[in-house]
Amino acid sequence: MTLSRTQVADLLDRHHLAPSRALGQNFLVDRGTIDKIVRLAGVGEGDAVVEIGPGLGSLTTGLLGAGADVVAIEVDRYLVPALEEVTAEWSGQPGTRLDRRLRLVVGDAREVAWDDVLDGGPWTVVANLPYNIATPLILDLLAAEPRLARWLVMVQREAGERLCAEPGSRTYGIPSVLVAYWGRARLVGSIRPEVFLPRPRVDSVLVAIERGPEPRVDADFTRLSELVRAAFGQRRKMLRRSLSADVPDGAMLAAGIEPTARPEQLSVEDWARLATVAP
Repeated sequence: MTLSRTQVADLLDRHHLAPSRALGQNFLVDRGTIDKIVRLAGVGEGDAVVEIGPGLGSLTTGLLGAGADVVAIEVDRYLVPALEEVTAEWSGQPGTRLDRRLRLVVGDAREVAWDDVLDGGPWTVVANLPYNIATPLILDLLAAEPRLARWLVMVQREAGERLCAEPGSRTYGIPSVLVAYWGRARLVGSIRPEVFLPRPRVDSVLVAIERGPEPRVDADFTRLSELVRAAFGQRRKMLRRSLSADVPDGAMLAAGIEPTARPEQLSVEDWARLATVAP
């Protein structure tokens, strides 16, 4: 079931709801966009999917319609009755196959106990993420939960470009390096503002992330993250200045890094070598 703009407005009205700006709620109202997300996520019969922020359930029903088993995590408890109405056809008696197709978890994805949410794996994350929490949420969950192995997320264009940026580009920064530590991120699609209600003032993109079973580089993540954050906190400075308290020039040279380089010039492999010589 895809909710049209009129149906979403009616649903909100009947349940005495309004989109929350604080929670970044923009509801999908376009069938073509939902089909595109499901297709790019590559999910099908029996695949295990975590949807973060299902909202009113348009994407949820698209995922269920493709045959996926969905755990939907929604922070806004006031949306739950409307979400349950939209997904009613997917509800079933406890212990039945239909009952296992959809499970709703009311809570903040940044705080849920993932051992209680996930069983088996790997899982695919499919989500229209609130723009104000998207990047920290992605980085935190990549670091904390290896069972979340594949991602297809909608984020603000600028955030998506930073997640996928390559060394040397103007958008390359902390998120680019930390995502690259765990896996690979790609921009795979653009989303028009008019497919949402309410219509956001920014453009959106779809980002696909493949998280490997092991980090891409052999370095302690905590130490690498500290160095990356310290250097990009003063990104206009040479590394010999921004990292002077952590990595002397001699150690940088031993790692094959020029002390006169700036942080955006270093690949995740370069950062890994720096983290290794500066324990």
